[in-house]
Order: sequence, then C-alpha cells, then structure tokens
Amino acid sequence: MKFVPNFDKGFNPISVVLKDYKNRVEKEENKTLKLCVERNDGYNYIYELKIFSASEKQEENYSIAERIIKSILWVVGGYKIYINGDDYIYERIKADYTQSGSRAFDVDFMQTVYETEFEVIKTNDVNFPKANVCNVKIGGHLDGCRIGFDAGGSDRKVSAVIDGKVVYSEEVVWFPKINSDYRYHYDGIMTAIKTAASKMPRVDAIGVSSAGVYINNKIMVASLFLKVPKEDYKAHVQNMYIDIAKEIGAPLEVANDGDVTALAGAIDLKDNCVLGIAMGTSEAVGYINDKGLLNGWLSEVAFVPVDFNKNAMVDEWSGDYGCGVKYFSQDGVIKLAESAGYKFEEGSSPAEKLKVVQKLMENGDDMARKIYEDIGVYLGYAIPYYSEFYKIKHLLLLGRVTSGEGGAIIVQKAKEVLNAEFPEFADINITMPDESNKRVGQSIAAASLPEIK
Repeated sequence: MKFVPNFDKGFNPISVVLKDYKNRVEKEENKTLKLCVERNDGYNYIYELKIFSASEKQEENYSIAERIIKSILWVVGGYKIYINGDDYIYERIKADYTQSGSRAFDVDFMQTVYETEFEVIKTNDVNFPKANVCNVKIGGHLDGCRIGFDAGGSDRKVSAVIDGKVVYSEEVVWFPKINSDYRYHYDGIMTAIKTAASKMPRVDAIGVSSAGVYINNKIMVASLFLKVPKEDYKAHVQNMYIDIAKEIGAPLEVANDGDVTALAGAIDLKDNCVLGIAMGTSEAVGYINDKGLLNGWLSEVAFVPVDFNKNAMVDEWSGDYGCGVKYFSQDGVIKLAESAGYKFEEGSSPAEKLKVVQKLMENGDDMARKIYEDIGVYLGYAIPYYSEFYKIKHLLLLGRVTSGEGGAIIVQKAKEVLNAEFPEFADINITMPDESNKRVGQSIAAASLPEIK
C-alpha cells in the first residue's frame, strides 16, 4: 500500500485486501464460490469468487465473502442470498442475516424495502439461479414547464425549468434528519415546489431527487425521515411526494439522488457507464450503464464497506464498520478533522462543521488540505472495489464535500492512487461539474425525470 492517509493510519482498503487474496488463492488449491442476490420480480446479480480449498483457510474465506456479500446486497438490493460451493460460508452467512444476527439491520432494511421475508439459501450447480438482469429508462425529458426538487439532508434545492432552460433555482438550509414531525418535511417540500411553480406559467411535471429507496414513487426507506415515528411513516410519509404532486396537479417521478447524479453526468458528458457519487450529508451513488439505462439497483453504497480495518469508525445507523458513508460525506471530513485534533464548537451541526473546514481550506490551512488529500486516498482505493460491481468509464463527483479547492485535491489524489496502485483503472475519467451545476445540478436533472404524456 503506497498511500496512507495523514489522519487515518489504520485505513486498510478492501480493494488491496481483495487483490492480495485473489493472487494468493490462484497459487494454491482452490474452488469456486458462487453467489446470487435476488430482488423484486426475480431480477438478480451473480458473482463468482475463487476461494481456498483448505479447511484451515475457512475463516479467511468467510471474512472476504462476508464483505463481498454485504457489498452486493447494498449495491444491487435484494432479499434472497443463494450460496453455492462452501458450507462453512453458507452457515455463517445464514446466522449473520437473521433478526438477531450481526447483519440484523441489513435484514430489516431489505425486508422493509421489498416487503418480503429475507432468506439465505444453500444451493448447488443444478439449482443455482440463472442470470436475470433489468434495464430501466430514466429521465432525459426537457419539454414543457418542469420542477426539479432535490431533497438533501442539509439543504433542499429546487429549480424551475422551461424547455430545458433553468429560469429559477434556490437552495434552502433545512434539518429533516432531526425533525420527528412529518409536517416539517411536508411543509418544506411543498414550499419549495410552490416557489418554483410561481416562476412559471404552469407546471407540467415534477421530478424529485432524494436520498433513499423509492418504488413506484413511494418512499420505502429514507434517512431524511429518520426521526419520524413508525406509526406516522406509513400514513403520512410513504406517499408524501405522491400527495404533493396531486395537490399541485402534475405528474410525478421520484428517483434516488445517486441515480439522478449519474443521469446529470450522462446528459452532460453525452456518454454512458457513468458512476455518480454525491458526497454530502451521506454518500449517494447512482449508475447509468453501458446502454444508457439504470440496472434497477439500490446503489445504497453508503453502506458498502471500503475499509477492512475492524477498528474503523462504525456507522451509527447500520452498526457496521468501514462503510463508505464515513469516508465520502461530511461525516468523513469531520472524522478526519477530529482525528487531526481539531475541536469544533460545541453544538455545531455536521453541515456547520463542514463549512468550518471549507473556510480553513479557503484560508490555506495545511490541516484542511490534508483532510481532502485523505479523502482522495480513500477514493483512489475505493474505485477499484466499486469496479467489482460497476463498469466505470466516467466517475462524476458532486456534493458539498467537493465544493471549492477541496474537490480538486480529492480528484488529484485519487488519480495518483490509481496510477500507482491500479493502472488498469487509471483511464477512468474522474470529473466534477462546474460550481453552479455542482450545487443545483441534481434538481435540474430531476426535472427531466417525468415524461409528459
């Protein structure tokens, strides 16, 4: 490992661990582990990995397979895991993915999303599922008078777009994650939509970009509503965007903000195989495949582990260590600043703490520069691991964390890591939109989501 973060000396990238593991397995007696994760409508994702045959290597095999299975689950989504080729791994994973196991959060999340009981199934070559992939068209519609709304965890953005031209946009700070009253969210969204509507002669369509999981425009799971009680969620939150669109009287399309990030990139680059990463309150990821379509995946990469160090920071929501949310978000910036010994003002919100570091960066502070270098190191080592699942031609970076000079430092450092450690991925085009698009590009792309019929 040629690059060690300034303020995270224990960082042990999964990409390096996996590369070393694969090389060692090739040199010894091995066998093939086949994994399949199935989601709604029988769509699935299949992954094969050579593992050690020797029984004394069972624990090492499991430690690698467990991280990969976790990653696939959050990249693709699903409620059934098929395992073929190793009984030890099957038994351990089956125990992990129960309501009382180490992956109880993952089980509960996926059961909530797909409204189906979670299963881990042992299978063989004869009964192993055949690949069943999905392609979904997304956005690209710019005709008429449209509203694009981007619901972030720290701010909400809205744009009024007429025939592809932005006539109005605004960004308003809000605090959805700490408010338990669903009316706070409803009023905030409705205010933004009505403000944009007032800037146009009519509203033909509303497109929404928002963190979380959405099925048929319903809010299945979203961190924005983290504090809303369960009894209010089903009745008042799940159909919130649908209800607002009905009140406005316009067709609606809701998409995960990561997918909208990727869509914005694909539109701008006029190309496909775009992985978009929005580094903001969390890590939002989306992907436009080689056909210019969505895979129908969750792409909740905030929960995908990038650090193999078991002493790495734990995500308070999932309870797991080394997940991307603590590396590619404002949490990552704050973590590194505190590791460097910086003391934030007591009671400051995460968004305020990020602004402090950004201000230090503007003033040429060396600690702030090193923080962004460290995030670049994180990213350089994460890209090869993400490439296990996504074919990446362009990597588009957005979000508050990438604003200003810090974003350029992240890109530069990530490229250095790829060139030195993973030359096979060095030709990936890592890019950022200009400052204006970076701030409101999500809501503009969101406006293109609905088709006006």
